[in-house]
Amino acid sequence: MRLTILGGGGFRVPLVYGALLADRAEGRVSHVTLYDEDPARLTAMARVLADQAAASGAADAPAVTATGDLDDALRGADFVFSAIRVGGLEGRAADERIALAEGVLGQETVGAGGIAYGLRTVPVAREIARRTARIAPDAWVINFTNPAGVVTEAMAEELGDRVIGICDSPVGLGRRIARLLGARPGEAWIDYVGLNHLGWVRGLRIGGRDELPRLLADPEALESFEEGRLFGADWLRSLGAIPNEYLHYYYFNRDTVRAYQEAKQTRGAFLRDQQRGFYAEAGRPGQPAGAALAAWDRTRAEREATYMSENREVAGVGEREESDLESGGYEKVALALMRAIARDERATLILNVRNGTTLSVLDPEAVVEVPCLVDANGAHPVSVAPLPLHAVGLVTSVKAAERAVLAAAASGSRADAVKAFALHPLVDSVAVARRLLDGYAAEHPGLAHLR
Repeated sequence: MRLTILGGGGFRVPLVYGALLADRAEGRVSHVTLYDEDPARLTAMARVLADQAAASGAADAPAVTATGDLDDALRGADFVFSAIRVGGLEGRAADERIALAEGVLGQETVGAGGIAYGLRTVPVAREIARRTARIAPDAWVINFTNPAGVVTEAMAEELGDRVIGICDSPVGLGRRIARLLGARPGEAWIDYVGLNHLGWVRGLRIGGRDELPRLLADPEALESFEEGRLFGADWLRSLGAIPNEYLHYYYFNRDTVRAYQEAKQTRGAFLRDQQRGFYAEAGRPGQPAGAALAAWDRTRAEREATYMSENREVAGVGEREESDLESGGYEKVALALMRAIARDERATLILNVRNGTTLSVLDPEAVVEVPCLVDANGAHPVSVAPLPLHAVGLVTSVKAAERAVLAAAASGSRADAVKAFALHPLVDSVAVARRLLDGYAAEHPGLAHLR
């Protein structure tokens, strides 16, 4: 099989390639094409992957080619993995800075920052979807590009159910809960429902029995893992569910905004500076074998250890536990998804797919994040119980903001763009929404027409 990675110079690409190296089954990926508009990043990443292949000792490691031509990258692909970042980390840092100056959250996928990122990413994602439909109509597209829910929904306008969004947050959450309850993650059925970065685990069935109430009744066990420490046992017991970590931005918004404003630098600025150093080191000519991979390993360890550090500071929980830093995230979800489709190996995965009749509060075209049964015909969402009222409010208001992003990206209308900001529950004023849009349009050339 042939896999094309859009955003092939991106920092997480070695996670995907590492998972491919570990896949020894028949019918595995034999060729990987990296596509990126930045030649320097492509060169650096190709070196890291070459080091990975050499370190694995595999004689049949997937071949790697790199290109800056999108049509060439798509041609002949069986799967297309989309992980682009429109505007780069400079854009993310600006998204965060502009929002915080208005006193609202500027996180990459949540609140004002996520809306700004969506406004400039959706047009690009739609064009990629159109090109894929024309050049590789039989390919399956796996989308990890953030904000993943709205981008997947935009691509589905062209690709229908042949685009599937993935995220590692629900996987990590389910894994941590299962282990606390004494089960192997693969043996547990996770009742998870919501939107991307806005979901809740409402039950965890082991041998047909829901064991989540047992965890919720044990405050000590609740506060022994990442989400329990972030939210606190009392709040989780009040909800009767375990929220995705990104809901910390909603439930503790004022505290988190203050922590972000007081931080030495935003997450985007940290990653921008960190990765600038990595790419310069990995791309330097004349380095010994293994040097690029070693640089990537060091950079990744620091990146993972500092993830959501401001939120943990608000919660007073200190550094991340070692068990929360282990691999097993989106690259394994992506590989499991490809296996299930390509080999008809049935699997149950939490994915971003079109709603159909899954959640009655949303229309059929809305992309939701729910458990799916996957086979050769794609991902099929599983029926879930209705959302509780508190979740209905958040899910429907955030989906309304996402729909306004889609409308603004299609129409180029300032009114639609203002509406996208103003409808989001973490932007508390139409006047603030207008100032946010002006700030982002001044910073990002692709949004200049919205001023």
